[in-house]
Amino acid sequence: MKRYTTFEEIDRDLKYLRLKSQIDLEEVKLGLNAGRETIRDTFSPINLVASTVGSILKKAFVLKMVDKLIGIKPVKKKEYSDKKHL
Repeated sequence: MKRYTTFEEIDRDLKYLRLKSQIDLEEVKLGLNAGRETIRDTFSPINLVASTVGSILKKAFVLKMVDKLIGIKPVKKKEYSDKKHL
């Protein structure tokens, strides 16, 4: 624990602590405002639609590329005219 010898030392430390408290409060306010802006930008209707469309297009592109690389073709049913093949 700090020992003070004069009232000036006490006043100086109190002034420092008040200023530090005000700075901390302003930093909290700035953080809250930045958080609000981030939430507002993230959940705006335009951004929600754009991210949804973007993810759908990305999935479609990936599926198309995988199909081209692997070359899997859908199996077609062969229809027989007579029943002797069954």
